[in-house]
Parts: sequence; C-alpha cells; structure tokens
Amino acid sequence: MIEFKDVTKTFDAKQGAVHAVQDVNLKIEDGHIYGIVGYSGAGKSTLVRMLNGLETPTSGSVVIDDVDITALSGAKLRDQRQKIGMIFQHFNLLWSRTVLENIMFPLEIAGKSKSEAREKAKHLAELVGLDGRETAYPSELSGGQKQRVGIARALANDPQILLSDEATSALDPQTTDEVLDLLLSINQKLHLTIILITHEMHVIRKIADHVAVMEAGTIVEQGPVLEVFKRPQQAVTKRFVNEEVTPSLTDTTVVVDQLLTKYPKGTIVKLTFHGDQAQLPIVSEMLRQYPLDLNIIEGGIHQTQEGAIGSLYLQLTGDADQIKGALAYLQKMRVETEVLNRE
Repeated sequence: MIEFKDVTKTFDAKQGAVHAVQDVNLKIEDGHIYGIVGYSGAGKSTLVRMLNGLETPTSGSVVIDDVDITALSGAKLRDQRQKIGMIFQHFNLLWSRTVLENIMFPLEIAGKSKSEAREKAKHLAELVGLDGRETAYPSELSGGQKQRVGIARALANDPQILLSDEATSALDPQTTDEVLDLLLSINQKLHLTIILITHEMHVIRKIADHVAVMEAGTIVEQGPVLEVFKRPQQAVTKRFVNEEVTPSLTDTTVVVDQLLTKYPKGTIVKLTFHGDQAQLPIVSEMLRQYPLDLNIIEGGIHQTQEGAIGSLYLQLTGDADQIKGALAYLQKMRVETEVLNRE
C-alpha cells in the first residue's frame, strides 16, 4: 500500500512561499490503477515526485509497504527507486540508441550483464508490442511507439509501482487509447500498481478504478471512478466530468437557453444513467406510459472500468401532470434526474 500522510510541500520563491501541496492524505491499494487529475499547477506532479524521493515533503510522510520514503537517503533511497518505474510525456529516449538499447539502459545501470540485459529487453519489447522494431532508432518511430519504448524501459527493473506523468498528453486520441489499453494489460498481467498523473478525464475514465482530484495543492475529491463520474461534488470535478461526458456542454447550454426561450412551458431534464440502466429502453417506456412530446438535445454513453455511464439532455413538453408522472417514473427506475428548468 502507498500512503501519503499529512503531506505538505512548500517552495521558497521571490514572491514568497509557494504551497505546491497542502495537507494531502491519500491511500492507494496494491494492484490498483489510481488516477490523480488536476489542471496545470494543481500540484499533482509535485505530489508524485515525493513518491520516489525526487522531492522531499516539507512536512508529513510518504509510506510504501511500511517503508517511510522520506526517511531514506543514499543507497537505501536508490534501492527504493528501482522499485518504481516512470514514464514521461516526452518519452526521454536516448536518440543514439536503438529500441532494444534504450530498454537495456536501466538494466546496464543496475549492473546486469549485457547478455542478460539484452534477453530481458527482448522480452519487454514483445510485451509492449514492439517485436520486430528492436533495431529501429527513436527518429524512426511514431509517437505511440516511442511511448511503448518508454513503458518497456520503465518495466526493466521489475518495479512494483509504475508512475505515468502525463504520458499520453502528447499523443493523438487513437494512439492515446492504444497506450492506455497497453497500461491496462500490463496492470492485469503483472499486477502492478499504476498511478496516472493527468489533466485528461478521458484517461481516468478509460482505465483507472480510483481517482483523486487536485486543485491548488489539495485533494478536493476522491473515490471510485464510477462514483465520481456519477456524483461529482466539487466545481472542479464537475468541470472535468462535463468535459468528458458531454464534451460540447457549452453548446448544450446555448441550446437549452434557446429552447427555454422558444418553449417557455417546456421542461429541460438531464438524465444520468449508470451500469445496466444505460442499456435499457427506459425513455421509450416512459413515453409509452406518459404521452409527451420529446426533443433530444444531446447525449452519450461512456465506459469505465466499473461499468457504463451515460448522460442525456431532453426537453419534455405536454400536460403538466404527464410530465410530473414521467419524472416520477424516471426516479422510480433510479435514473438520476435533474430538472434544469420547469415553468
């Protein structure tokens, strides 16, 4: 288990003290994929750098399997760092080395023989889908292939923990999904604990099982991914979730305003489905029981590791009692229902 206990990190700057991380308490269970999400400057990268001793907390402690990382130094800290692999946004490859030689590099530093390092590197290249590309140089690889090299290199010393610091933010959407699928596969095959640092909720939604949301150096919300998506509490979390679940929310708001102007007696409703609800004909059954005019404004369904979650914006017009009955039916079916405006 990884545990951050009352962790604070303050930097001295010309303009005064900068509180990068403030009073963070966080537990990450072994074998989980844990996402830490926040906008630029939220403190997420600083938090994770304290995990491998690259930064030292101003106060508090970071504990991995009952070992206090903040109390280690010298050889003991170096040994601990070998248990933690790290992949980066910009790959950090050695451009004069081939794919195989890049993967071998940390093994050579660890004192492995050249033959042993080469054999291990070949296995890792195959694991990340680079078999046949072992002799290529980084300049000959696509962005996704470069990141696969970075992942293989991070796995070279058989780490217990894999840190991903914005590892997909420089990639296109399709390649991002391929890399995320690879990380999920590695988690399942090797039972690694993976910590994702990102500003993209899509990354969290796709493969993480738990998430912590950071803002201004503090964790403002945390929990299972599906629960956070279903019921975001804080404004920053709602913003992240809306960007992922309803990417064109700004346009939706405009459409809602226009509909309310044109049909002032209509009812605009946001429905949130989760789990098996996303696959059931709930809306069509509602209309059979309560005859109403229906206008679909926007909707979408997304998958998380714990199940599906969907959102749907509707405009209902018709008899007020029928609308009231329809809303009661939706609530009876345990569909989260938010009336955005009703006359």
